[in-house]
Amino acid sequence: MTLPELAARLRDSVGMVQKRDIQLPADRFAWSVPGPWGEAPVRVGDDCAAIPDGDGYLLVAIEGMSPAFVKSSPRAAGFCSVLVNASDVYSMGGRPLAVVDALFDTGSDAAPAMLEGMQHAASTFGIPVVGGHTNLRSPYIALAVAIVGRARALITSFDAHAGDDLVMAVDLRGKMLGDNPFWDATDAPAARLREDFAVLPALAEAGLVRAGKDISMGGLLGTLLMLIESSGVGADLEVERVPRPANVPLERWLMAFPSFGFMFAVGPANTERVLAAFAARGLAAARVGVVDASRKLTLWSREGSTLFWDLAREGLTQKRSGSRHA
Repeated sequence: MTLPELAARLRDSVGMVQKRDIQLPADRFAWSVPGPWGEAPVRVGDDCAAIPDGDGYLLVAIEGMSPAFVKSSPRAAGFCSVLVNASDVYSMGGRPLAVVDALFDTGSDAAPAMLEGMQHAASTFGIPVVGGHTNLRSPYIALAVAIVGRARALITSFDAHAGDDLVMAVDLRGKMLGDNPFWDATDAPAARLREDFAVLPALAEAGLVRAGKDISMGGLLGTLLMLIESSGVGADLEVERVPRPANVPLERWLMAFPSFGFMFAVGPANTERVLAAFAARGLAAARVGVVDASRKLTLWSREGSTLFWDLAREGLTQKRSGSRHA
């Protein structure tokens, strides 16, 4: 498959199309809202809302699970509902505090399986489930989980600068989860998983990472596109530098949602220290590109380059031309 063909297929992937759904609330709500008690504004559109709170930030996020995933694999969906929220908090340099859930079931066996998965994840990552909403007489099956966390220093989506290196970090010690686009690297001791995620707040507090996001359902390209869209910049991505498992085709990997996967914008002076921090934990990390001022995402390989997206012409999560960069 040529690079332009790969780009075209990825542009039309389900995960990428679903990211455009964000345009609806983005068109209706303010891009920043006044902070509580006269604090700094809260910028809307990041992995978590970061609310100024004392000497740090209260982080708040929510994730709804895919209905098809909940129906086909309710225990895995329960586990992932906690995991993806934790990843959102860690991606912003925070530490999770607690989660609550909203669970709907028709009276089937799905609810106990979802709760079992949530309980397993809560135990694994040390994040208590402190409340929620349960309806076992619903006409449908659904699950959403919300999280709170705290950060002393933030990694945001709004602060990538032209000239930054793009660094991807991912745990390759895992497997694809059946036919789903999920790379599962959670079959490991709980202590190791917690210490792996703890690298992110350590990097934030050391001031080594300028901006970043966790790799979500839009895959690597969707995540990077949201990052540069929020920061009002562009990027070149070298697809052959992307760390990936030997047995997973590039197209599938670029659409995958890894259980531990992040993209960062890093000042070049800090790149080696960031790479070393992940390598020390046995995690794969590489410089995969560079941020520029173009407002375009361009893919590069040995065969040349191809334009993936021009944000000046078409937004991903925003209908209007422009950025949420404050």
